[in-house]
Amino acid sequence: MDVLSAAEEPSTTVFRLMEGAAVIFEVLGAAVLVVGILWSVVLSARVWRSTRRGRDGYQTLRETFGGTLLLAIEVLVAADLLRTIAVEPTLQNIAILGLIVVIRTFLSFSLEIEIEGVPPWRRAMTSGPERVAAAAVRARDRAEVTGAGR
Repeated sequence: MDVLSAAEEPSTTVFRLMEGAAVIFEVLGAAVLVVGILWSVVLSARVWRSTRRGRDGYQTLRETFGGTLLLAIEVLVAADLLRTIAVEPTLQNIAILGLIVVIRTFLSFSLEIEIEGVPPWRRAMTSGPERVAAAAVRARDRAEVTGAGR
């Protein structure tokens, strides 16, 4: 009896450690979301106040909170991986993990397109000189609208 309980103890300890690590990752993911939304609101309010343009504040909010969501999704996927693979590696749990990863990957991909405005495979075409030129044109147009360019 003592040999059997001694043999079960290390696996129980590993189970508890992995379950605890998964919970830590879940709490960290939730904390990223809470801190991220607060930071995004503060930052967008600052932009709105300094530019007096609601659109700029809204765009800042979307970009900063979108980045927060991407980070939180990555942390929560790590929690799911720990829980499924290390704690309960059954075929059903692995299939559920696969579905969760596919859904979260699609969500991350969609968020990146929302933030960047272009799919990743087209990002190279909108970087470098083209982006600099487009930014210069936007700055010139803003200056003309506000009368600063006169």
